[in-house]
Amino acid sequence: MRLVVQNSLEASCEVDNKIVGHISHGFVVLVGFTHDDNEEIVIKMANKLLSMRVFEDENGKTNLSLKDVNGEILSISQFTLYASLKEGRRPAFVDAMEPKEASDLYDFFNSCLEKEGYKVQKGIFGADMKIKLTNNGPFTTILDSKELFK
Repeated sequence: MRLVVQNSLEASCEVDNKIVGHISHGFVVLVGFTHDDNEEIVIKMANKLLSMRVFEDENGKTNLSLKDVNGEILSISQFTLYASLKEGRRPAFVDAMEPKEASDLYDFFNSCLEKEGYKVQKGIFGADMKIKLTNNGPFTTILDSKELFK
């Protein structure tokens, strides 16, 4: 499982010219799954995401969590996080999980975040989404379950 986490001052997701998700301050999280991901990994990754201290405190140090800043989450499914360009110039997506399984894990991931009391806005799985964000910093973090939980 891979998460690309962007600290955002504001973000939205548009599908078919309609805003389907919007946050004012918090994380934009791009979410991708690979073949051996499961609910146990999703729980660990959700906990890691929520415990990250990447917002500045009163001294300008990245010392505050999403909860500390009363932040929100815009969660966007993105199978292209598992794109491979090892061969040729066109990306291959053979490492991305099949859509049905990925959709189920994506829903489970979002429910894990909501269960912890966070406001979670979402894109639409598999849709052509237009994401707009004001990245704060910019500050972007990549979490990969293969690196975090070997």
